[in-house]
Amino acid sequence: MADIPPLPPDAAPSKYDRLIAKAHTSGPATTIVAHPCDETSLRGALEAGEAGLIVPILVGPDAKIRAVAGQYGLNLDGIEIIDAPHSHAAAAKAVELVREGRGELLMKGSLHTDELMKEVAASATGLRTARRISHVFVMDVPGHAETLFITDAAINIFPDLDAKRDIIQNAIDLWTGVGLGTPKVAILSAVETVTTKIPSTIEAAALCKMAERGQITGGLVEGPLAFDNAIDPEAARIKGIVSPVAGHAQILVVPDLEAGNMLAKNLTFLAHADAAGIVLGARVPIILTSRADSVRTRLASCAVATLYAAARRNAATVAAE
Repeated sequence: MADIPPLPPDAAPSKYDRLIAKAHTSGPATTIVAHPCDETSLRGALEAGEAGLIVPILVGPDAKIRAVAGQYGLNLDGIEIIDAPHSHAAAAKAVELVREGRGELLMKGSLHTDELMKEVAASATGLRTARRISHVFVMDVPGHAETLFITDAAINIFPDLDAKRDIIQNAIDLWTGVGLGTPKVAILSAVETVTTKIPSTIEAAALCKMAERGQITGGLVEGPLAFDNAIDPEAARIKGIVSPVAGHAQILVVPDLEAGNMLAKNLTFLAHADAAGIVLGARVPIILTSRADSVRTRLASCAVATLYAAARRNAATVAAE
């Protein structure tokens, strides 16, 4: 098992530690790792494998992967490597392996995110479904009791109403799939009232009506809400907002990528939050890691994806019976 940095003796288990522990009970998911050709991406995949979260299959230049492993003392014993000459070929081969049913998860290595997602989104050979592909940050914010999901801060730049419906449904499905219960979903804007001067407030109102009519299911949806009255009960009370979501939001739906990216990075750099990441809406969950991620964050990304894969696997089994 990989060594996970210990918590201080008086610290309670973090949200990530609880997710990682829960993922151990569901069994590892076979994971296709595209082009793990630097220390960070290769170590992350191998540590998640050693921790019992995934079974990695590495796709990329065989000699380069082995050279990186040798340089940094990483153990490749028992690890399957599928040779691909360069990052583009590795992305294409990784997606092909998923289409063939070789893996339940896809994991980004040291190639650029756009290079992998281009293969994922290819109309004829990719992993698209009827659902819009979107990204969820799984945030562990010190001092905040709840795990926070932020979506979409990495894939969809200026999503329209239909795309936001899918973005919300993807996040709800992930929350329920990893066993966190029924989520409280806040659709964020700058204010909590609907006004034609701020288009995101109008979209928030429409999305709430869509949830009311069953076009979005599985969560409690409220909006527009400003960030303060979405997560702080006192701020919601002062504004006179009576809602089970206001002040207690668990999924934060941002107006656009710029807002989401700034929110996630503010929490990361000012509140010292950890931000695991996963892409949804494709045939399989996709684990996106950053070279700046800590060991715990990389393992948390794998844990969330593994839990979700297990939930999908169980649902498919039930549907087939």
